[in-house]
Amino acid sequence: MRVGLVGYGLAGSVFHAPLIAATDGLVLDTIVTSNEERRAQARAEFPGVRFAASPQELWERTDGPGAPGPDNPLDPLHPLHPLDLIVIASPNKTHVPIATAALEAGLPVVVDKPVAGTAAEARALAALAEERGLLLSVFQNRRWDNDFLTLARLIADGALGDVQRFESRFERWRPQPKGGWRESGDPQEIGGLLYDLGSHVVDQALTLFGPAALVYAESDVRRPGAAADDDTFIAITHVNGVRSHLYVSATTAQLGPRFRVLGRSAGYVKYGLDPQEADLRAGLRPAADRPWGEEPEALWGRIGSGESPATGGGTPVRSLRGDYPAYYAAVTAALRGTGENPVTALQAAAALDVLEAARRSAREGVTVKLPATTAPSATDSDSDSTDFPDTEEQPV
Repeated sequence: MRVGLVGYGLAGSVFHAPLIAATDGLVLDTIVTSNEERRAQARAEFPGVRFAASPQELWERTDGPGAPGPDNPLDPLHPLHPLDLIVIASPNKTHVPIATAALEAGLPVVVDKPVAGTAAEARALAALAEERGLLLSVFQNRRWDNDFLTLARLIADGALGDVQRFESRFERWRPQPKGGWRESGDPQEIGGLLYDLGSHVVDQALTLFGPAALVYAESDVRRPGAAADDDTFIAITHVNGVRSHLYVSATTAQLGPRFRVLGRSAGYVKYGLDPQEADLRAGLRPAADRPWGEEPEALWGRIGSGESPATGGGTPVRSLRGDYPAYYAAVTAALRGTGENPVTALQAAAALDVLEAARRSAREGVTVKLPATTAPSATDSDSDSTDFPDTEEQPV
């Protein structure tokens, strides 16, 4: 199946292009970028890739003179051979219009997080995809982080007992703003850490513990010259009573644990980030002949009770392998009709409900109550390909 990738910045070049190319059944066919430097970078790694200057060129390939028909057999080398999947890794503000155009052109779509700026927009996209009978999936790669997979297994096995509090930190020390749309204060850009890293930590919390009932947040712009939130805290009370405390920051001089999870029987503490992003940035690629997503024993989390891992307390827990390639493997199976959509737009909409509530909470200084929802959570059976336990089986 041939893939058209829209955007070749950080998301496109570091995450999507290498993972698409490493997936059996997918071919990185075309990259949409007009930047000559980025084209040269892509051509060096993917010699056969083609380029387009705009997403519109991709839609035209589905119904132009090169489309298959009685006078034009399905030739994979034809310059206008139709595409089978569009992946959107362009700036956040473009996600909705490009995804809408792709779906209306009859093409399945993967969209990088956040799928949209509002939950309403995400649900509208989901409705359009359902109406057209097309796949619409959201790239939430942090569901396949090694620490998250390990924690999900511990919870499923009952190793912590009933979980009471989930603390998750995605912290960095970047005292100088880098600029660009991600740090823009323009609301149209959908920048800032709340929607960037917040999309990850909220999605993980909802995946583990189900829908949110209450949301409280604090959000600040701390660095001189910064225009968007760079230090944000989100507190979620889940419907099942679990409390999630989520931190995203670019101003943390001393980094806290990635996860600190407290249950009735034991707690789990894990420091350090999953190694896959760093490996991808360094030019390493997933391959069948070498390990992927592994980390050294020194970085394993610890489980225990009544003592601190900082002083050697608890027992090390071997981290499961991180597995970003599993996302596109699941997308491929879904397109073939042999598997489920790994991350649905409705799941992403539920996370956006929380992000919107967090933004309101921080602005108004209030706790926001979310309406009851019957939308499927990320732990329901439609996400079996991620190997997460079903919600009703979680000891929470």
